[in-house]
Amino acid sequence: MNQVIIFDTTLRDGEQSPGASLNHEEKLIIAEQLARLQVDVIEAGFPIASDGDFRAVREIAQKVCGPTIAALARAIQKDIDRAWEAIQAAQKPRIHTFIATSDIHLQYKLKKSRQEVLQQAVEAVRYARKYVSDVEFSAEDAFRSNRDYLCQVVSEVIKAGATTVNIPDTVGYAIPSEFGNLIAYLFEHVPNIADAVISVHCHNDLGLAVANSLAAVQNGARQVECTINGLGERAGNAALEEVVMALATRRALFGVTTGIKTEEIMKTSRLVSHLTGMIVQKNKAIVGENAFAHESGIHQDGFLKEKSTYEIMTPESIGLKESKLVLGKHSGRHAFSERLKELGYNLAPEELEKVFIKFKDLADKKKEIFDEDLRLLVEEGLQQIPETYTLEYIQISSGDKTIPTSTVGLRRADGEVFLEASYGDGPVDATYKCIDQITGMSGKLLSYSIQSATVGKDALGNVYIQVQFDDQIITGRSSSSDIIIASANAYLNAINKALYINGREKKKEKDEVLCQ
Repeated sequence: MNQVIIFDTTLRDGEQSPGASLNHEEKLIIAEQLARLQVDVIEAGFPIASDGDFRAVREIAQKVCGPTIAALARAIQKDIDRAWEAIQAAQKPRIHTFIATSDIHLQYKLKKSRQEVLQQAVEAVRYARKYVSDVEFSAEDAFRSNRDYLCQVVSEVIKAGATTVNIPDTVGYAIPSEFGNLIAYLFEHVPNIADAVISVHCHNDLGLAVANSLAAVQNGARQVECTINGLGERAGNAALEEVVMALATRRALFGVTTGIKTEEIMKTSRLVSHLTGMIVQKNKAIVGENAFAHESGIHQDGFLKEKSTYEIMTPESIGLKESKLVLGKHSGRHAFSERLKELGYNLAPEELEKVFIKFKDLADKKKEIFDEDLRLLVEEGLQQIPETYTLEYIQISSGDKTIPTSTVGLRRADGEVFLEASYGDGPVDATYKCIDQITGMSGKLLSYSIQSATVGKDALGNVYIQVQFDDQIITGRSSSSDIIIASANAYLNAINKALYINGREKKKEKDEVLCQ
């Protein structure tokens, strides 16, 4: 068997992440996307746990086609009855029953003997087989179980009719070499093991869930239980996207495939993140924002010469359009030059060097450089942008019991000073309205950020803004120990750039008419 079955438990174990609760409508939306992702099995929930969980599992069983729909049940008849009631409408129903097999769980949680647990496991599988032909049995805390006893349990539940036997590392205690060795041990010591699919369910308490799952596949496991974005109890489960892309990227090593439509991975990840409210960390493997982003100059240079120098898979393979070259303080001349060419600037070497120095200076102050920043860096680097307006005077009045007002004086390049007063939602809004009235340039503020350039109560503050004037997006920036003054000057900086660009465009149009 060269295909690994992907068993997704996002809706059951994944939902057990603290703060990740889903209602049944949200579960259905995710289940439908999992079907588009083409997972083999969707564990839709634990029907006995609550009426809400039961309704969600039943609705998924009724409406989602393609994958097998599984319902979890303890090795208890009432759980199995409830599971069957929930999934009986599914095209391909599965009952997944479980009981712990480690001595720790037997002694402290179940308070049962090994023989009692073995008998209960066998009876549960036989009972589930009365409802469905597809029965999965899980030996909870299998990794910490006595190996010979675990072999006995696996053998007996297979005899009782289990078609899949799951070997969990329930508390994420295993190391890959150990876990792989356990799977190999089962294949060597369970005589009827070929009559069932061996599955694994690894938790990530030591950050090894994916590694343990892959080690199990190398030793014969052919089902991996995982979740989108690695959601799950405590530190989570093996991340589906990482398992699948590891098997795909290193196919020559593993010699197996999956049926996953990998182009749906990113869409699924974002959907689950949105509905659960569990944010994906930026440097998360495969689906993190930075997974296909390059900022280091050395990396960018190699990537631009040959993508495979720094990418082992393509962004398109998981549903992204392209990789991202992030221009920041670590970027080099190669990436900087290439981006300028894409924007239409072909600079001579001495011009490029002049602008690159300004770029590095800006990148030390600003985390990410946008295209408009680059355009203006070129303009400012090759010729000075004139200051049509400068701040002459500003006075504000603000408080929790007063209407914020601002009085602003601006000096125009010809020396004339203009004075305006206005009110707004706050002192910055009031100030910007004054500037709009004087300059006649009403911009739409797209972003506004403040960064401390120094320490202390009198710290120098850097204000960065993005303003849209018609179809142009202009970046403005300024620094001051007074944040209102910095905000006003940042807005004036953007307006002066916009006025310069507009004047340049009009001159270009006039020159073209004269040439004709």
